[in-house]
Amino acid sequence: QVQLVESGGGLVQAGGSLRLSCVASGRTFRSYVMGWFRQAPGKEREFVAAINWPGGSTYYAASVRGRFTIPRDNGKNTMYLQMNSLKPEDTAVYYCAARASWTVVTGASDYDYWGQGTQVTVSS
Repeated sequence: QVQLVESGGGLVQAGGSLRLSCVASGRTFRSYVMGWFRQAPGKEREFVAAINWPGGSTYYAASVRGRFTIPRDNGKNTMYLQMNSLKPEDTAVYYCAARASWTVVTGASDYDYWGQGTQVTVSS
């Protein structure tokens, strides 16, 4: 089992920045893909970004590419979502997820473990 705990959400004005954290514990995650998803009210959960662990290859949704990055700290078993130039349409609950595979995929159903989510609200 892998346990994921997110933190770092909050309220920010449009154009501002936030950094989310996801700490993983439990079973080793050296062969996992770690990803971020988000879900806005009334919408389906959508892929945001992912990183292959330990290779470090990253993949971003078109809507966030160039604004979000997904750094990591191997020593702390922590993945981050650095969000810059935030827009009101980025408002959602953000979830950390893990997939026991080398392959980065974007479908939520392909991820095995999930965190509890953290709210991000961007005001205009």
